[in-house]
Amino acid sequence: MEDKYSSNVLSGGQLGMVEVPNSRLTRYIVLLVVSKVLKALGIFESYDILKVVHIVQFIFILKLGTAVILLFFQKPFSSGKVISRRQWIKLLKHAVFSCVISLLGFFGLTLCGPLRTLLLFEHSDVVVIALLGVLFTSSGGGPSKTRGAALFIIAVICLFLFDNDDLMAKMAEHPEGHHDSALTHFLYTAIAFLGVADHKGGVVLLVVSLCLKVGFHTASRKLSVEIGGSKRLYALDNLVSAMVLLPWVIVLSATTESKVESWSSLILPFGMIIFSVMILEFYVEAVCNAKMEAPRCARYGAVALFLSALRSIGKPPQQVSTEHVLSGGVLVSAVFFIMSSSILSSPSRKGHKGTLVGYSPEGTPLYNFMGDALQHTSQSLPRFIKESLKQILDEYDSRQIFYFLCLNLAFTFVELFYGVWTNSLGLISDGFHMLFDCSALVLGLFAALMTRWKATRIFSYGYGRVEILSGFINGLFLMVIAFFVFVESVTRVLDPPNINTDMLTPVSVGGLLVNLVGICAFSHAHSHGAKSCPSSDHGHSHHGHSHSEHSHGGMNANMRGVFLHVLADTLGSVGVIISTILIRQFGWLIADPICSLFIATLIFLSVIPLIKDACEVLLLRTPPENEKDLNIALEKVEKIEGVLSYRDPHFWRHSANVVAGTIHLQIMSDVVEQRIVQQVTAILKDAGVNNLSVQVEKEAYFQHMSGLSTGFHEVLAMTQQMESIKYLNDGTCIM
Repeated sequence: MEDKYSSNVLSGGQLGMVEVPNSRLTRYIVLLVVSKVLKALGIFESYDILKVVHIVQFIFILKLGTAVILLFFQKPFSSGKVISRRQWIKLLKHAVFSCVISLLGFFGLTLCGPLRTLLLFEHSDVVVIALLGVLFTSSGGGPSKTRGAALFIIAVICLFLFDNDDLMAKMAEHPEGHHDSALTHFLYTAIAFLGVADHKGGVVLLVVSLCLKVGFHTASRKLSVEIGGSKRLYALDNLVSAMVLLPWVIVLSATTESKVESWSSLILPFGMIIFSVMILEFYVEAVCNAKMEAPRCARYGAVALFLSALRSIGKPPQQVSTEHVLSGGVLVSAVFFIMSSSILSSPSRKGHKGTLVGYSPEGTPLYNFMGDALQHTSQSLPRFIKESLKQILDEYDSRQIFYFLCLNLAFTFVELFYGVWTNSLGLISDGFHMLFDCSALVLGLFAALMTRWKATRIFSYGYGRVEILSGFINGLFLMVIAFFVFVESVTRVLDPPNINTDMLTPVSVGGLLVNLVGICAFSHAHSHGAKSCPSSDHGHSHHGHSHSEHSHGGMNANMRGVFLHVLADTLGSVGVIISTILIRQFGWLIADPICSLFIATLIFLSVIPLIKDACEVLLLRTPPENEKDLNIALEKVEKIEGVLSYRDPHFWRHSANVVAGTIHLQIMSDVVEQRIVQQVTAILKDAGVNNLSVQVEKEAYFQHMSGLSTGFHEVLAMTQQMESIKYLNDGTCIM
């Protein structure tokens, strides 16, 4: 029965989807790919026409040509119910909004060129809605959707920051008379107000237009129900849009000089654009969405469109115009856009699979979807930031790192701003140096936050060891920095260079004051983390026994790493101040490399204990501060009544506050296992082990294993010897 209804719409979680054989499905995929390739060609052709035709006239011709063709084939007035006055008003608003989106999209095309426009503006609604869901809702779809959103954002950033600015600036140069229209003048002024280049403003404009387009399509689906279908709505929308733009086109034709030498030569290009961009894609997507899943259409369509947008790769260099030249940013963003579209358009698993609970009297399978609906979903980005900030401020260590990070960032940006303002290379370089130091603080802050994440099925021990990794990485960074400073200092000792000390003193004093605040904030971490200071005076009884120093006295490698970073910066500021004074007063240029040598040596020596301790933890060494207590505890375990022996004792430090251990006990047959486990747990807990696993093995187990492994022969002999002991009433032992 289950196999019979395996293709039922309920079993797949796809309500209303018509199953299509694979052979016919391939036809629709090919049709979709062809339509996307033709649309890419149409966008490239549109860019060329927009160089001579005003954008408003261009959109008017597209809307009018599309309306004429659809009125002939679709017959929106003769088919369907009569449209009421209220619906005509909605159609007018719909058409105005459609014109605005078209204006923004095609204006972005003139700024960024067809290649960047196809990468930014031609995303499926499924992809954009999934992206916005991850960013602004609490049901974003899980970690995979979050990765897709991150890839999408990185792709936009690559296109914004790492594009070829020189070539794009040439492309975006305003042609003569381009500002004749008040609309284009307003748009250029708005982009200039942002303080970015025209092509970067075009990137922002296309992203905003993309979000508006998705909202417009959502409203269109609702209005199409009232009008009588999406095809009828599309035909009427193009007609009303052309009527809205007609007065504007008449005014432009009367007030501006046309650059078109012959309108008849543009009939064929306009016809190709109307067919490929306005008509073919609309109908092909409607058919493919009806026959296939919308996510699958989005995936195939995105790959076909983006690859056809990169068609200029195969052209000879002399045939590639300036606006179509590829850059590293475009290639990277294209790859990321394809990956993000594939991830964001993939159907979410949540709610698609239910539990089969039975069958109806008619034989329809019944599923329960409540289990999936009640599962925890990934948080939206704003809520994640809010919750993370709350966790950071709730705990002392992370709060101290966060406050010092804010102070450090404020001083960094002040340095950078003042350096750019005064054209001081020293201030700018020191600002970027402090910005690099902030990365160590961010690493420490993130580690302090992760240590409080709850354990999962995969990470069953939790994330406490992240602080060890953070301290280890910070220590390695400091050792590398100290090494390079030492090498450079030796070179400068042999040949001291001239140093401009004009801006060194104020910069060093400011950095020293900031770092002294960090020293005061993190000095407790260094003293508490040192092995010589178990910090038993705090009296934090985490485990309900008197030896709390064993559990709290472990090193916090993360805080020690942050402290050493701040200490290194403080020593650097002190060294710069001392060397500046010596150079100004006595002209000793060698003072700067000597101070650097001294500071590099101090940093290197101070980092070695941190690296050593972190390596011991990562290599699962028995905690040295617990080693003596553990040996005494194991002797006590061996003396417990009923315990024959123990084997495989393993004890290691998992994190600053967790010492874990495992042990195998061999016990007599007539003892109660739980009593033995409780006694052993209490003894090892007093020795500092607060996460213990005890495996109990009785004599019958030895006898069974003696035939399988020679490792149990000694234990078996000991057991037999214990059984041969005879006790008299007065306690005398007879062998």
